[in-house]
Parts: sequence; C-alpha cells; structure tokens
Amino acid sequence: MPHRLFLSSGDLIADRRYEFARDLQLKGDLVAAAEVMEQAIEVAPNFASAWFELGKIRLGLGETDKAISAFQNACAADPDDRHGAAVHLMQLGAAPLSDMPKAYVQSLFDQYAPRFEAELTDRLNYRAPALLFKAVLAVRAAERKPAYFKRAIDLGCGTGLGAAAFAKNVDSIIGIDLSAGMIAEARATGLYAGLEVDDMTAGLQRQDDASADLILAADAMVYVGDLGPVLREAQRVLRPGGLLALTVETHDGDGVIMGKGLRYAHGAEYVRGVIAAAGLKLAHLAPASPRTEEQLPVRGLAVVAART
Repeated sequence: MPHRLFLSSGDLIADRRYEFARDLQLKGDLVAAAEVMEQAIEVAPNFASAWFELGKIRLGLGETDKAISAFQNACAADPDDRHGAAVHLMQLGAAPLSDMPKAYVQSLFDQYAPRFEAELTDRLNYRAPALLFKAVLAVRAAERKPAYFKRAIDLGCGTGLGAAAFAKNVDSIIGIDLSAGMIAEARATGLYAGLEVDDMTAGLQRQDDASADLILAADAMVYVGDLGPVLREAQRVLRPGGLLALTVETHDGDGVIMGKGLRYAHGAEYVRGVIAAAGLKLAHLAPASPRTEEQLPVRGLAVVAART
C-alpha cells in the first residue's frame, strides 16, 4: 500500500525542489534525486516530507546508515510522524519495536479509503474475511453449535469487507476503525448498526462486559505490535462461549517483527502465548494467506479463540 503524503515546507522553492527530486526518483535516477532532495532540505531544514523521501531514496541506493539518519530527522521534524518514518526505523532495526504512530495509520488509511476495496480485491487478491468466515464455521461445526451471532464487533473494520462476509450470520454488527475515511466508506454499506472512529483497544474499552458473541479482526492486527492489550479487552467484552477471529501475518521466528511490507508479523508461538495470557482458549490456528503481494502469497495465520 504506497503511502504518498506531502506536507508542505511552507517555502515555495523547497517545495518545488522536492517535486523535482520526486520526479527524478520516479524515473530511477536516485543519485540525482538525493542531491536535489538535500537542496530542498537546505532551504527548509524541518521539511518532514523531504527528510522522509530522502530516507527512502537512500534505502534504494543501499545506503542504510544515511537512510536511518534521514528517517530520524523526519521523526524530529514531524513529532506526530504522519509519514511513518518510525515504522521504517523499526524495520531497519534502528528503533525498538513499538506501536505504530497513530497519525501515520490514520493518514495512510484516510488517503487510501476511496480506492481501498478495488486495490485490495483486484490487485492484492485480499481474502482475510473469507478465511475467517471459513475458520469460524469450522470451529462452530466442531462445537456442534450454529455459526450464528447476535452481536458482533468488527475491529479495524475498514470499508466493511468483514461485515459483508458475516452479514447473514450476524444480527447486529458494530465497526471500529482509526480512519474517519474508512468509517465513511463503511457507513455507505448500510451493514453496520454503529460505527466508531477509534483504535481497537480504546474502542473495545467502551464496550460493556460480556456484550458480544463475536469479535472480528480481518487483516487489522498487522498494524498492532503487542497484541496483549487488545486481546485482554476482547476477552472481557466477549460473552462466555463467544469467539474472537483474527488474521495475522507471520514469520518463522519467535515473537513479533516489522515485516518487509511495513506491517507487523507475529510468530505462531507468540500468538498461542498471548491468547492464553489473555484468558482465551485457542480453538483454531492454521496457515492462511490473507493477501498476495508482488505475485506471492503473504504468509499468515487464521486464528479463532473462545472465551470459556
């Protein structure tokens, strides 16, 4: 998901140099692009967009140390970090793994909302909601219970693809998403009984104890490093016997890493451990690819846990 955010430096000359550098970058002349981007920064030293783009150009040139320095300057120039320079620093091992900057996630998805569904379904062969629906059906069949839910919560609901997958099996569903742009798209579907602009943990904190039969997070946990807080809230909000269904991207190692696609990847053992620590019982954990990227299936897991 390319993130193209431009924050003006407030200086016309610096902004023009930035645009010229971007043209050179897009044409593949990275050496010249770096030179012109540095000229833009000379004119406007706190030009966050230029520092961020310079970091990406330096990465393209294989100059990791210079890239790290540029991303650090981008963070300093924009403390809200709307470009997500910190995410690149985490991926490069130059910053400890932590939560993604909230303003970055919001700007990423607000910008992406109008073309989100077309891009996901056509280009990335997005299948996370369908995978979760299948997993939930399997779990309910094994329990010899109907896959029918009175009240569901869709975390990181995006434009409403999760609600669409479960619509016939749920009486009422509410959606929570950090992006107001995504919430506007979700509202247009008419599938939700309520929609809230908030992050997943905070959105769940406002829900009553034992008030939901199903909590979904289709391709949303890839933007959450530490799953502990959101899973603990999910456990509290679920009714006994209620299900939490989520997808994650995964890797062979332990714990959590920042993956190549600038999304968190959670190891299978980490997922098992964090589910148990939240007081949930694992009902299903299986390899499942939520999307295709660069013609390859992204490695993931479909996970269903129950509140006992």
